[in-house]
Amino acid sequence: MTLGRLVLAWFLVAVWFGVSLWVNLFIVAGVLRILSRLGDGVLANIPGTLLYWRALEALALTLFASLWFDSLGSGQWWLVFLLVGILATVPVQLLERNGLGRAFVVAEAGELLRYLVAGALLAWRLS
Repeated sequence: MTLGRLVLAWFLVAVWFGVSLWVNLFIVAGVLRILSRLGDGVLANIPGTLLYWRALEALALTLFASLWFDSLGSGQWWLVFLLVGILATVPVQLLERNGLGRAFVVAEAGELLRYLVAGALLAWRLS
C-alpha cells in the first residue's frame, strides 16, 4: 500500500466524518427545526476541536482499514465496519443518552451510518 493511497483514503474519510456532523445534526434534531434556524448559525456552532478529533478518528479507521484490506481480506467489509462502529459508539451513546430510549436509537443509527459510509469509501479506495 502506498502512502499516497493511504493519505487519499484518510482525506476522504476525514471529509465524510466532518460532513457527518451536520448529517447527524439533521437526523437527531429534526430537519424542519434546523431548517427554520439556519439563519441563526446553528450549523456553524460545531466546535473546531470536534472536527480535529473526527480527523484523528478517520486516521485510525483508515489505518485499520488498510490492515483489513491488505492482509486479512476484503469480503464482508460492511460487517467489519458495522462492528467497529458499534464498539466505538454504543458506550458513548449510552453515557450521553442515559438509557436505550428513542433518542439513543436515532443517534446510534446516525453514528453507525457514519461508519458504514466510511467503510464503503475505504473499500472503494483501498481494495
